[in-house]
Amino acid sequence: MSKLLFADSLISSGPNPDIPDEHRIFAPFIGHWDLVVKWFDERGMLAREERGEWHFAWILEGRGIQDVWIVPPRRERADGRRDLYEYGTSLRFFDSELGAWQSTWIGPMHRVVRTFLAHRVDDKVVLETTESEVPRMRWSFGDVTQDAFTWRNELWTGAQWRIQQTFDARRSSAG
Repeated sequence: MSKLLFADSLISSGPNPDIPDEHRIFAPFIGHWDLVVKWFDERGMLAREERGEWHFAWILEGRGIQDVWIVPPRRERADGRRDLYEYGTSLRFFDSELGAWQSTWIGPMHRVVRTFLAHRVDDKVVLETTESEVPRMRWSFGDVTQDAFTWRNELWTGAQWRIQQTFDARRSSAG
């Protein structure tokens, strides 16, 4: 099967009408984004900063959204770098019985699979790991505009949420 045929069978032009407008919480992220990714140590100090890219698309007849997250960006991966971080994907679909999005992150370079439930909380999109996931994590999209958003990866320490990672995303001219 050609790449084009596969992509055409996966990618959709927009959301399925079965997803109510008020539950299309990931729709603002559809498109291509340039990232500044920051990692923080256990004391909250900046430990690492790198560029990345993130791509979101409607998939499966518009019933889901898939993203591809790449750090460092592809243009920097071909130059023989040995410190490549990740090239992973999330698959999400709206579950009408739960009134939430089920989401699964797959990070093959670090051999990680995580499952989340996502809801709108005020002006944010918040994903929290499902009950069986250890460690407990929360990922949040905030400060969303047409051309930018922020993302936070937090870990539950048993007493409070600790920021592990942040993204500053700007809409890319690519695509």
